[in-house]
Amino acid sequence: MTLIRVTLELFRIIAIFLILGAVLGGILKFLYGSLGVNLDNTSGGWLAGIAIYIFPFVLYRNKLQFSGFYKGENQVKLPKKLSVSLVCCAAFMIIIAPIFR
Repeated sequence: MTLIRVTLELFRIIAIFLILGAVLGGILKFLYGSLGVNLDNTSGGWLAGIAIYIFPFVLYRNKLQFSGFYKGENQVKLPKKLSVSLVCCAAFMIIIAPIFR
């Protein structure tokens, strides 16, 4: 029974990251496109891509893991300072991504 819950939670995590990553990537591509910046096949694109996946990670660890299939005693939120640091670093990477074209 636990193996089924873990497997379902892994599929849920993959779906969350793929869907949120695609939505955030589309929004970011639209915003960069409206500014006349194209990050396709550049180092800045990689930087923005890494930053995009930091946001769902923080969201999952702080909110979504508690509403899933798996219920374990080791489920804890990220420390507040780490959450703020990760989000700030991701925002900074998105801002400086056009520089690395």
